[in-house]
Amino acid sequence: MSSSYKKYSMGNKDLLEISKAAKIIGSKWTLLILNSLLSGTKRFGQLQKEVGEINPRTLSKRLLDLEKEGYIKKRVYAQVPPKVEYSLTNKGMIFKAVVRAVRTCGEGM
Repeated sequence: MSSSYKKYSMGNKDLLEISKAAKIIGSKWTLLILNSLLSGTKRFGQLQKEVGEINPRTLSKRLLDLEKEGYIKKRVYAQVPPKVEYSLTNKGMIFKAVVRAVRTCGEGM
């Protein structure tokens, strides 16, 4: 082994942070939802159309999970019929780099 070799190991904190991020973005459809929201605020129907063949129940679940984690915000307007809009929070904008990196990987395939 050369003297310039360094053994790198990840501490528990690093593993925990990677695990948390993987749990969020590893859910099917989540990256596509985040990608759609990167271009601005969207209503449920717009998200469903842009993401593709996602089941409405699945979309609702992913949106709820992202909202609970603080990555998106849901704005409900008091009107009939109800109007609901979703947008990324400042915390959610952290996924901008992730979405771009995944898109770049996909272009190379």
